[in-house]
Amino acid sequence: MITFIKKNWIVIVLILVVLFLVKDKVPTLTTSLPMMAPEYATQDNGYASLSSAKLGISRNNAAPSESSDRLVIQDTSLSLQVKDVSKTINSILDATKNLGGFLINSSLNKPETAASGTISVRVPEAKRQEALEIFKKFAVKVVSESVSGNDVTDQYVDLESRLEVLNKTKTKYEEILLKADKVVDIMSVQEQLIFLQSQIDDLKGQQKYFEQSAKLSKVVIYLSTDELALPYAPTNEWRPMVIFKNAVRSLVSLFRGLGSIIIYIVVFIPILVPVVLVIRYLNHKK
Repeated sequence: MITFIKKNWIVIVLILVVLFLVKDKVPTLTTSLPMMAPEYATQDNGYASLSSAKLGISRNNAAPSESSDRLVIQDTSLSLQVKDVSKTINSILDATKNLGGFLINSSLNKPETAASGTISVRVPEAKRQEALEIFKKFAVKVVSESVSGNDVTDQYVDLESRLEVLNKTKTKYEEILLKADKVVDIMSVQEQLIFLQSQIDDLKGQQKYFEQSAKLSKVVIYLSTDELALPYAPTNEWRPMVIFKNAVRSLVSLFRGLGSIIIYIVVFIPILVPVVLVIRYLNHKK
């Protein structure tokens, strides 16, 4: 073995160089259970959505206000194992429309392993529980369900206070405008009024967003024919079928990775062979 390595060390080095060059291009040889998907990044097309940073929304902390009339935005997510992803998406959309809701967006993927898809809808908050029960009936198995609430009462009250101040300021500028007689003063006051009005419109838009979000609950449904393709938190329970499926997927990925390496080596052979022959010829001549 040592003698073989000494005689063919150049060939071995070239093969290692090729493997090093293609290692980043070869598909990964391992697979893992899908973890819980990050918080929904879906854009809401029902009405203009504003960023949490701009609105000052805290996702983790409930508002400390003592008001009994709370304004709470509730989001729900479902992970459903279904027989047919495409048909289920259509069924969910029809049920949503019947409940007075609307579609935000949907997607359908058909990979080699299992079909999957996602649909996001908004339904009236009063009918949210009814909608969830209907959606679950379309599933073979409900893999996971989660509900998150965001109390925006304090933010809404703060917007009202800021609007009150802005409206009073605007009224004073309007009084000044009536008394102004110089063009420069008139232009300056009008500029301030335009600026104030833009701020007022912005705050009203934020209020509208809160009101609509509280009235129309957002529901995101993850769908797949394979339970393992759905986002859920794995338990410590020993599940032989889950382990078997993961082992099969890892084996398939391993064969794909090895196949990719072989293909790269075959492609590089026209370059490697002449180099090896030249090196052997020079060694033999010496």
